[in-house]
Amino acid sequence: MTPEEYVEAVLALVERIPPGRVMSYGAVADALAEKSGRNSARLVGTIMAKHGGSVPWHRVVTSAGAFPRRHVGLATALHRKEGTPLRGDRVNMRSAAWFPG
Repeated sequence: MTPEEYVEAVLALVERIPPGRVMSYGAVADALAEKSGRNSARLVGTIMAKHGGSVPWHRVVTSAGAFPRRHVGLATALHRKEGTPLRGDRVNMRSAAWFPG
């Protein structure tokens, strides 16, 4: 898988995350690891920062359920609107985590 194909695969997977559910950066990387030969949460974060504006970016969070620092307010509002289970200023990962298939 080329780097460009990996970017497209990450964005396609993020588009599949249902409203009210989330995946961590690492979970996105894990889900694509076998097919892509890559497994880097940091790379997924970089892709989301550069290309994630066209997908529901707020549904990708840290493994602890934290939102991107620059978008905490907007992400929190979007999650509240979708009914995502929250615990304080984070997503409740036990209730909201989603994994494809």
